Amino acid sequence: MNHTFHIPVLGLGYSIDTPLKIARFGISSVVSIVDDELIERMRKFHMEQNGERFEQIEKKKEDSRALRITAYLNLLNRLVNKQLSKLKEEEFKEGTDLTTYFELLPEHSALKTAYLRMLQINGAERLMIEKELKASIQAGKIDVNIMSKVDKANYNSADEYLGDDYTDALAAMRGFANSSLNAAVIISAGLNPRLYGYMEQCACFYPDLSGLVTKKIILKVSDFRSAMIQAKMLAKKGLWVSEFRVESGLNCGGHAFATEGFLLGPILEEFKEKRAVLAKELYEMYSIVLISKGFAALTMPLQKITAQGGIGTAEEHAFLLNYYQLDAAGWGSPFLLVPEATNVDENTLLRLEQAEKDDFYLSNSSPLGVLFNNFRGSTIEQQRLDRIAKGRPGSPCTKKFLCTNTEFTELPICTASREYQHLKIKQLYEMNLTPENHSKQFDAVTEKVCLCEGLCASAYLKNNLLKPKENKAISICPGPNLAYFSRKYSLKEMINHIYGRENLLEDMSRPNLFVNELNLYVDYLKKDIASQLNEINAKQVKYFNKFKEQLMNGINYYKRLIPEMSQYSGFCVKEMYGQLLQAEQHLLLQPGFH
Repeated sequence: MNHTFHIPVLGLGYSIDTPLKIARFGISSVVSIVDDELIERMRKFHMEQNGERFEQIEKKKEDSRALRITAYLNLLNRLVNKQLSKLKEEEFKEGTDLTTYFELLPEHSALKTAYLRMLQINGAERLMIEKELKASIQAGKIDVNIMSKVDKANYNSADEYLGDDYTDALAAMRGFANSSLNAAVIISAGLNPRLYGYMEQCACFYPDLSGLVTKKIILKVSDFRSAMIQAKMLAKKGLWVSEFRVESGLNCGGHAFATEGFLLGPILEEFKEKRAVLAKELYEMYSIVLISKGFAALTMPLQKITAQGGIGTAEEHAFLLNYYQLDAAGWGSPFLLVPEATNVDENTLLRLEQAEKDDFYLSNSSPLGVLFNNFRGSTIEQQRLDRIAKGRPGSPCTKKFLCTNTEFTELPICTASREYQHLKIKQLYEMNLTPENHSKQFDAVTEKVCLCEGLCASAYLKNNLLKPKENKAISICPGPNLAYFSRKYSLKEMINHIYGRENLLEDMSRPNLFVNELNLYVDYLKKDIASQLNEINAKQVKYFNKFKEQLMNGINYYKRLIPEMSQYSGFCVKEMYGQLLQAEQHLLLQPGFH
């Protein structure tokens, strides 16, 4: 691709139609395919906006989830191709999408060089270059995201299990596999052997007669070891991982999967050192299985490495790509302040503009039991507190995507639901806990919020799709890096910032992404130790010691890296060294365990 960045998935609704906003400019983005209700409503909206006749796929129809996802992805593909055809018919004049396409390209792009040259000449040579430039235009990829943990079992009206092929993750995968997209599925949130087994049955992940694979596989990972384990599992099924998308454990948006003190820099260093060996090892497994399945032997397919989480300046972007030899980098949360790219309602947008650093925090509000990046200004947080004050904690559970708990019921329910929280709180009263312990456990139960509705509401509000009496409380999950961006930006401004043509953070005092992540991990460890200090056991002692050791290793790694970073003028390496020493002191103040 011509761009060196992509926009990762942003919650359920925030990037649900981002391809329709930016793919025609050659920018790739990721759509969540968790919520087929949201998908069906957005399909109706965009078909009507484009003068197409909409026929609803009813929920009760067999395999409706997969059918809805396929229909929506086909619509996105069709509309983006239509946009691209229209763009290619335009002239190279100021303000056209055609001109914008080339203006947005990075300066080192061969296409950008050809475009700038074309502007300097006239006559037959210019017409020839214009024709070549138009022929080179490509749409950004419409990739999709599946959280492997969101794999609810589904039942018919008689409460009979529909079978493994109809669980949420497998049905979503089928929806993607059957679509017309030439794109990739990003699998996040760890292992799901059942999902991998299903993917082995999907023809789209194997090469066609010409050797092309129309659907690719991307693994979102937090460290090298997990990448290797998952990729080997897939290779043994004849499935090739085309990209490892390395995400910071804590300096990211959405769900946060904290590593055991492993920091982004050392993790990327390991990928850099071992990527060729890993690719060779995977290819040997992959090719043997592929041939056993009757496919012709292929040369080793391309395997990319990208990174995302907390990137905030052009210098950071360039350093990651050049030093770690990455193929691209993901920029997520800053695009929540770009209305041209994402679905953020006006009220939430204003709150994000006015937010301070402390307004972004790690919470336990996700029903999945995984840390979740939260925003204090979200209206769902106020709604949660209001419901507790009225003696009615919890949310009505209508979508049931995150129903995983069977503590009180035979069929799984959601820990954010009113049903679960009522039963759990009743149990707490029966346990005769001390007031302090009761309050602590009560807060832990009622902290959970409904993400199924909260992460969709903003898209409905922005597009005037909210139904009467439908919950309009917003949940939004930016990464902490968004604290340094302080206003609405145009698409052009944000991309110019990424490529160093503008500096949107010029007057902002901000530690670089490595120091930001390090501080997040030190704070995380500090809180974790404090919460368990009175009941610590041998296993936790081992965990905390390993965590501290890895953070110290990371600090020493960054100290050694400073000379390399000093080559990039935007890096304040003197300040960085002082910040590393400060983080080191904070770490040394934490209790030692023996």
